[in-house]
Amino acid sequence: MDSPTFLPFFLLGLALAASTASFATAANNFNQEVDITWGDGRGKILNNGMLLTLSLDKISGSGFQSKNEYLFARIDMQIKLVAGNSAGTVTAYYLSSQGPTHDEIDFEFLGNLSGEPYLVHTNLYTQGKGNREMQFYLWFDPTMDFHTYSILWNPSHIVFYVDGTPIREVKNIEATMRVPYPKNQAMRLYSSLWDAEDWATRGGLVKTDWSHAPFLAEFQSFNSDGCIPGANIQAACGSKAWMNQALDADSLNKMSWVQKNYMVYNYCSDVKRFPQGLPVECSAN
Repeated sequence: MDSPTFLPFFLLGLALAASTASFATAANNFNQEVDITWGDGRGKILNNGMLLTLSLDKISGSGFQSKNEYLFARIDMQIKLVAGNSAGTVTAYYLSSQGPTHDEIDFEFLGNLSGEPYLVHTNLYTQGKGNREMQFYLWFDPTMDFHTYSILWNPSHIVFYVDGTPIREVKNIEATMRVPYPKNQAMRLYSSLWDAEDWATRGGLVKTDWSHAPFLAEFQSFNSDGCIPGANIQAACGSKAWMNQALDADSLNKMSWVQKNYMVYNYCSDVKRFPQGLPVECSAN
């Protein structure tokens, strides 16, 4: 992987400030919106439902899921990632349906040695098939403060955002190029903190240092606006701005800037992985 080009912070502020505000809305209460599903007490809802923490030790990690399912949605979450030597740990934050032909929209944050940048792993599954990975470094330390990670999923495209800045877009090209697009299966939001030392950090070369346990990830300001499965989607959600939201020229420029300076892996550039030819959607991008 090539090292990203880290630009001065003031240039970043000029480039990205305008997009951050659009994702600031009133936070939902975790007590009302999610269930902690595993971890034997390692996941906790605190501060009257305004803060959720997940922890990981050598015995177990922990996780939660949204009470609601969505068929198209816009999801925002502020996360403060595991600090210090987080090598081997993964904080996952994703939408997923169930079953062998599930759909899934993934953020995964791969820990690293102290002082090294986090790796943001994104992926998309449609009808059980994934292998559409793009990976990025971040332009800030995600362990020092909360930052907003968002997923926009509407009938025309999926966008991954960091602090309101798009880092990746997946277009619906099913009609023109017969590439499956997630549009029929309802998904829940899931998040977990777990040990993946076999592959997470430098392909598993750097193992989890359990002397730093318990590892802790923090969550706040969860916002969800989604269509309820079974309803007439157009009637129920057609008036929502995000259902027809597209990336304008300014957003596309910001995404291009992030991909030029911080993207460290793109499956559409990995010709060794696809010796018979790159996936068909790569030509559309």
